[in-house]
Amino acid sequence: MADQIPLYPVRSAAAAAANRKRAAYYSAAGPRPGADRHSRYQLEDESAHLDEMPLMMSEEGFENEESDYHTLPRARIMQRKRGLEWFVCDGWKFLCTSCCGWLINICRRKKELKARTVWLGCPEKCEEKHPRNSIKNQKYNVFTFIPGVLYEQFKFFLNLYFLVISCSQFVPALKIGYLYTYWAPLGFVLAVTMTREAIDEFRRFQRDKEVNSQLYSKLTVRGKVQVKSSDIQVGDLIIVEKNQRIPSDMVFLRTSEKAGSCFIRTDQLDGETDWKLKVAVSCTQRLPALGDLFSISAYVYAQKPQMDIHSFEGTFTREDSDPPIHESLSIENTLWASTIVASGTVIGVVIYTGKETRSVMNTSNPKNKVGLLDLELNRLTKALFLALVALSIVMVTLQGFVGPWYRSLFRFLLLFSYIIPISLRVNLDMGKAVYGWMMMKDENIPGTVVRTSTIPEELGRLVYLLTDKTGTLTQNEMIFKRLHLGTVSYGADMMDEIQSHVRDSYSQMQSQAGGNNTGSTPLRKAQSSAPKVRKSVSSRIHEAVKAIVLCHNVTPVYESRAGVTGETEFAEADQDFSDENRTYQASSPDEDESTAEITFYMKGADVAMSPIVQYNDWLEEECGNMAREGLRTLVVAKKALTEEQYQDFESRYTQAKLSMHDRSLKVAAVVESLEREMELLCLTGVEDQLQADVRPTLEMLRNAGIKIWMLTGDKLETATCIAKSSHLVSRTQDIHIFRQVTSRGEAHLELNAFRRKHDCALVISGDSLEVCLKYYEHEFVELACQCPAVVCCRCSPTQKACIVTLLQQHTGRRTCAIGDGGNDVSMIQAADCGIGIEGKEGKQASLAADFSITQFRHIGRLLMVHGRNSYKRSAALGQFVMHRGLIISTMQAVFSSVFYFASVPLYQGFLMVGYATIYTMFPVFSLVLDQDVKPEMAMLYPELYKDLTKGRSLSFKTFLIWVLISIYQGGILMYGALVLFESEFVHVVAISFTALILTELLMVALTVRTWHWLMVVAEFLSLGCYVSSLAFLSEYFGIGRVSFGAFLDVAFITTVTFLWKVSAITVVSCLPLYVLKYLRRKLSPPSYCKLAS
Repeated sequence: MADQIPLYPVRSAAAAAANRKRAAYYSAAGPRPGADRHSRYQLEDESAHLDEMPLMMSEEGFENEESDYHTLPRARIMQRKRGLEWFVCDGWKFLCTSCCGWLINICRRKKELKARTVWLGCPEKCEEKHPRNSIKNQKYNVFTFIPGVLYEQFKFFLNLYFLVISCSQFVPALKIGYLYTYWAPLGFVLAVTMTREAIDEFRRFQRDKEVNSQLYSKLTVRGKVQVKSSDIQVGDLIIVEKNQRIPSDMVFLRTSEKAGSCFIRTDQLDGETDWKLKVAVSCTQRLPALGDLFSISAYVYAQKPQMDIHSFEGTFTREDSDPPIHESLSIENTLWASTIVASGTVIGVVIYTGKETRSVMNTSNPKNKVGLLDLELNRLTKALFLALVALSIVMVTLQGFVGPWYRSLFRFLLLFSYIIPISLRVNLDMGKAVYGWMMMKDENIPGTVVRTSTIPEELGRLVYLLTDKTGTLTQNEMIFKRLHLGTVSYGADMMDEIQSHVRDSYSQMQSQAGGNNTGSTPLRKAQSSAPKVRKSVSSRIHEAVKAIVLCHNVTPVYESRAGVTGETEFAEADQDFSDENRTYQASSPDEDESTAEITFYMKGADVAMSPIVQYNDWLEEECGNMAREGLRTLVVAKKALTEEQYQDFESRYTQAKLSMHDRSLKVAAVVESLEREMELLCLTGVEDQLQADVRPTLEMLRNAGIKIWMLTGDKLETATCIAKSSHLVSRTQDIHIFRQVTSRGEAHLELNAFRRKHDCALVISGDSLEVCLKYYEHEFVELACQCPAVVCCRCSPTQKACIVTLLQQHTGRRTCAIGDGGNDVSMIQAADCGIGIEGKEGKQASLAADFSITQFRHIGRLLMVHGRNSYKRSAALGQFVMHRGLIISTMQAVFSSVFYFASVPLYQGFLMVGYATIYTMFPVFSLVLDQDVKPEMAMLYPELYKDLTKGRSLSFKTFLIWVLISIYQGGILMYGALVLFESEFVHVVAISFTALILTELLMVALTVRTWHWLMVVAEFLSLGCYVSSLAFLSEYFGIGRVSFGAFLDVAFITTVTFLWKVSAITVVSCLPLYVLKYLRRKLSPPSYCKLAS
């Protein structure tokens, strides 16, 4: 039916009748083989309004099969790019990638992972060879370090270009200066990079060595033996003490705890801070002594290694007993590597080592993020290279292609190579390090950590912010607020009343038990067969509270310290309200003689529990009411079982747990057989309070032009309520709740309905989103991007990352993801800029992010102040460094043209190196301290941030302006030197170079918007360095080679004539620009100028 959906939705005047007509029409029109394909659309009202136009679909789209539809947009794009155009655009990349991938697969064919049988304490019985249990986080080894680092550097156009230029100086015919003129800057960049990489690599090596050298107790026939972590093998019996790291994946055999269970901390594995309960294999736990593990013949059958840390299927078999003992093993019997033992001492058998452990298999190298500013500068660099080639060709053409013209062409390429400055990369990298340091030292956002120093400018270009809800916008601290029993509801202020009811109920039970010890069981049986009597409020509250207590784990752990016994080290109420982690608890037959009932208690989310509980008329309504108040709801129910029912369930459950194929499905099916017609006990509501200053922060971000999407695993009502209470959706905006859709037809009609809405926030569930993206990906994203805010509820971690990728692909804008839990890591790593919050759920999101903050409200200052400043400063710095190269290349061009297009360098040796370093570096680099408005003003007027998203600070327009400035200034400096100093022509190098340095220092002063004392120091320091170097570097100021005998006359530069002529040239090159800047600020001031004044 999917391809029989009309393009124009039928108007809703008589919806039911219209639907009937439409169904009749389709059934009548469908079978006709010769019918015109377009006839189905003729039924529609031809005077349909514009807003009832189709969703940007062509009619051929509906002629395709439903399963193929979601590939249509990509298919059309591929159809357009064929032949030569396809090869030039993307084909060559595709072919190279395919060939390289094929070669790598041939060279590094992975060993197939298989299930295994592991005998206890007998590593020698292993049928296959397993990897060493060593951790290796190093990128390189001794042989690959230098080639690897060099490849990483020279895969960028800028560095490769300079390598070619520098190597050309070894050819005598092409040599135009001293070797160090070219090799010194390149060598400096490479030395810094390789040193940094070497230090990082050495630190990784030390960390790995420390972990691999940790000693553990290994149990052998002869007793305990100390072994290194890296020497542990599959089948070894390893003893792990409290607070010690588990070295490899193990099955839990024994513990010193009497209960046969222990707690482990998994925050380094999944980011969750709550302790996990692990249970020892009962067969080995019951053995009298530790050494008895070698007196039995037993093995563990384990599934093949896989990534999923939340599941495990295996069996434990003891062969020497009669009959053989078989026990099923699940996730609760495992101890994964990189977790920490939190209580007791544990003994386990190793089943996976090294790269087959869960922690290593889940370690993926995050993508190397490159900032938009770096990509823009790379494009500008390529444009400069084209200009360089064009200029060299023009010079050779004007020369008349005399002699070996190709040699002259290459020499000109070398002469003008400073058009692309190698110092650009160095300056920008140093600038990024300074921005990161400023963020971490900002007292207004304490605890901020910059983990990726390459993308601070991204914080100033964001258009979409995708945020988690729980723990990010809210505090993730649950406060019990409501207990609803159907007829009566108790709030937070009525907890005393609940206590008194529970007390009364228990006292009644005790008095009944004392009064009639023998007759209670027959009485209970009689009651169960009699018609149901309405229970008292006390007994109902008692049942509800009892169920809540049983369905929550509260486990105290006691230990004696310094003679003080009974000190509680840990007691945590582990409450998990998510649908995926429902707690099932079947109580064993009650020991109390007053009852012989077996009761199955269960709690879960209302969506999961509604079809399970008996019919009632209040659950759905009250869940909605609580969700509208912002409360998270939980439904509690019970079911009484007979002895026969329980025994039948237990046998089927045990059988399902021993299955090695589809175990989880079989276990779920058995448990589901109990989940029918359960008695609804109560509905609870807990509040997750908003974090401090969430409302003003979200309002600030919205005013800054950032569109905020909230992606949460919570249910629709709660998500909508939080969106309103946090002011994610402003008071004046409407909310469009996207209907639940399951088919392409429903999605089409709902999207058409949504398209008619204007300026309203969208709320959609994960299931509906999946359907929309399957059939109408492009159309949905286009509509959603027009919304001021979007809320996606019931989102899985994979869906969160998928939404980020979709926004990047369809809009081309910069995205930022912020979250606090392990389920946000994929979203954070997929975004252009990931921000992690250190919260209740652990540090996993914080460690995986590019920037780590402690509270959501800090994101305001991080973006409005630091992000904005980083982008504007880097844009100014990048363009100024390019200007510095362009101006000297222009002077070289003028000099060569005057000297009959000779390929002779204007400035020799150290002057070129000094120009890019000590003479101008400090003032130019001081631009990283510049700011257009004060931080307080940037926070007060977030609208200033909106201008940055247009990328006007660094664009081809601003680049061309700087090119024109460079050409003008270079021409004035060179021609001025030639005209004014005609009689002292031999001193043209000293004259022009002095004017050039003064011009650069004045241009920095022209560019600066707010002066910092370090900027003034940098200006005078550079000037002082230049003046003092005039006396020492006299041989470099001659025209042509030093051998020509043209040296700088120190007496000449102290004359008044020299000083006023140099000053005149400098003023002519800079004064017009000052005048233009002044007029522009007066006639068309930028927004920050209005605020600053």
